[in-house]
Amino acid sequence: MTIRLLLADDQELIRTALAALLGLEEDFEVVASVGRGDEVADAVRAHRPDVALLDIEMPGLDGLAAAAVLAARAPRVRVVILTTFGRAGYLRRAMEAGAVGFVVKDAPAEALADAIRRVAAGERVVDPALAAATLAVGESPLTGRERDVLNVARGGAAVAEIASRLHLSEGTVRNYLSAAITKTATRNRMEAVRVADERGWL
Repeated sequence: MTIRLLLADDQELIRTALAALLGLEEDFEVVASVGRGDEVADAVRAHRPDVALLDIEMPGLDGLAAAAVLAARAPRVRVVILTTFGRAGYLRRAMEAGAVGFVVKDAPAEALADAIRRVAAGERVVDPALAAATLAVGESPLTGRERDVLNVARGGAAVAEIASRLHLSEGTVRNYLSAAITKTATRNRMEAVRVADERGWL
């Protein structure tokens, strides 16, 4: 049986290399390749892949959001998150979004091919060390709005700018920042951003 694949990664070199690598496998056929997360659903509709390999960081929609769209609109497609970021929080969010596999890009080619075959056969595939780290870190304590505020603060935005971009009052932004700093056990907003980012909560 031939397994039909969709590749989604914003780096063309990575997409081309992956397509060439996976094309060497007799039972794989790369039927679509896109560079934006908001192109994934249309490509799935047009090419009907069995497995979609999604990077996390893409323009339009990130890979986790694209996975959630596919879970709602094309549940028969098995989603594997293929990413540079082997972070525990990302794994938890990927599974919540409907992904059935999570592979880091520095994994051996044989491990990726094996993961694709296993998810196509109905299994879930997650790196055991990453799964253990996810259990150790636990769920993100941040609310959606606290995450939004930290994401905007990531670029060094002042409270007034964060408030303007998120259509919140400055007092509300300060409250969200204070809560995020407390929950990440840090001293200021930039430390909170760093810790939350390292744990895959953003």
